[in-house]
Amino acid sequence: MLTPSYPVREGSHGHGIGHRGGSGPCAEPPVSTTHRAWNGGTTVQSNEYDAIVVGSGISGGWAAKELTEKGLRVLLLERGRNVEHVKDYLNATKGPWEYPHRGGRTRAMEEAYPVLRRDYPLNEKNLGWWASDRLSPYTEVQRFDWFRGYQVGGRSLLWGRQSYRLSDHDFEANARDGIAVDWPIRYADLAPWYDHVERHAGISGSQEGLSQLPDGQFQPAIPLNCGEAQVAERLRGHFGGRRRMIPARVANLTAPLPGRAPCQYRNACWLGCPFGGYFSTQSSTLPAAMATGNLTLRTFAIATEVLYDRDRQRATGVRVMDAVSRETTEFRARIVFLCASTINTTWLLMRSATDVWPDGLGSSSGALGHNLMDHHFRAGAQGRLEGLDDRYYFGHKPGGFYIPRFRNLFGDRRDYLRGFGYQGRASRENWSRGVRELGVGGGFKDALAQPGQWTIGATGFGEMLPVHDNRMSIDETRTDAWGLPVPKIDCAIGENARLMRRDMMNDAAEMLEASGVRDVTTFDSGYWPGMGIHEMGTARMGRDPRSSVLNAWNQVWDAPNVFVTDGSCMTSAGCQNPSLTYMALTARAADYAVRELNRLNL
Repeated sequence: MLTPSYPVREGSHGHGIGHRGGSGPCAEPPVSTTHRAWNGGTTVQSNEYDAIVVGSGISGGWAAKELTEKGLRVLLLERGRNVEHVKDYLNATKGPWEYPHRGGRTRAMEEAYPVLRRDYPLNEKNLGWWASDRLSPYTEVQRFDWFRGYQVGGRSLLWGRQSYRLSDHDFEANARDGIAVDWPIRYADLAPWYDHVERHAGISGSQEGLSQLPDGQFQPAIPLNCGEAQVAERLRGHFGGRRRMIPARVANLTAPLPGRAPCQYRNACWLGCPFGGYFSTQSSTLPAAMATGNLTLRTFAIATEVLYDRDRQRATGVRVMDAVSRETTEFRARIVFLCASTINTTWLLMRSATDVWPDGLGSSSGALGHNLMDHHFRAGAQGRLEGLDDRYYFGHKPGGFYIPRFRNLFGDRRDYLRGFGYQGRASRENWSRGVRELGVGGGFKDALAQPGQWTIGATGFGEMLPVHDNRMSIDETRTDAWGLPVPKIDCAIGENARLMRRDMMNDAAEMLEASGVRDVTTFDSGYWPGMGIHEMGTARMGRDPRSSVLNAWNQVWDAPNVFVTDGSCMTSAGCQNPSLTYMALTARAADYAVRELNRLNL
């Protein structure tokens, strides 16, 4: 076995543990030069490690945890600033009245964040956790809404926490439909790793026995509220039982785990949870990695190239630019895990080993950068519930309901491929329902102090097919604040998704009406790729080095000691939220990497 290492600390300027983030082409500069690398051990100067992990978000945190717990000395590179658990959740306990603009946005913010303003991420409550459009630009050949988080923890501090397994319906889909390439793994390969990460992360959910949505190692589910339960019960009697409304499976605790308390129903997850009630790098994987004494975390570290030895056909380390001083340092390691998020990881591969492959490390197949995917959504139905005017609910639970995929399964055949699931919730209207009313006086104000009517809504999340022409590359004509060329993205949804969106609306309305919901209306609020914040693909897994970037163990075919385990590795998207799959793939790859190191194969 590998010999456990001792704590290492680099730098002499303090310490730091600083959706989805990581190192890549652009990073936020610090407000001060307090830095940068820490693990609580003895100060030494060393640029050599057993493993380097690029990116500290959901995948990078898991890689750091798994590798350090197996005895490797690990350098974790984070492009952005330090965010320490609890201490740096500056807005987590603020009331709405404590924000100058009540949590909203200003015209100045919209001018400074032209991409972020396209959707909900632009607000004054957590603006510091979203990457700057000005400092970290990118080129859009077609509109692509790229919302990034550049700090330790990345978008694990910002994600929606919906956590669902893929099934063999998903792993077999490409082969069955003759689309793209076949996944090199099946559900049985990943099932024990889903078990592993669910137990540590803490996933709440219900056992349902559905082949298209495998059950897991769940904590007790967050129950449906009375409005959701009413619709769920009525839905059971329709559609032959094929359409089922179940509690959302979320990475929010309903029972304590070491160092973490259950969810407090505060509806403030995106501000950081002081209780550790939801899974994030800060609350879960980073403390575990730090506890080993084997982790060095380096913040404000922009990975600019994977170093490659063409004679040995192995990576030797990573070249890093300091975001403060712009000095460059080369760090050496026996294995490298790229977990910088889909677009940044592929950007990094494209900038590496260009003396061997002009299009970058992993490009020998011609697949690198292609088959960019997301989940298309913002289409569904909503309506009004009756008979519950004397009922309310406790707090603000972090998940509503989920309706698993039912289209193109079990004999159903549509005029498009794949399918969709629904996420939604039932609630009572609050005082904001009166904002547009022409009401005045005490009676009007008193009425708004009482709960409004019950409503329920369901939004479909649909699978986006892997298409070769949906791609990213590097725009060498444009640079970021650090003088680095920026990603260029060319991606669009196709006819398959447009046909699916019709059913996403109509099926939702059909289910709500069958369940007694009144005044049902459908909606399609419009969708552009990237809005789902589930970017995937561009460095896909496969069975053949001639058509894929990675093998079944997430190794780069062209450099077997480089592992890619973030969203870029996905061969197809499924319709389920993908983060749980990233966790499982990362843990599985880390276990394999250490076994191969011990066998001297890397």
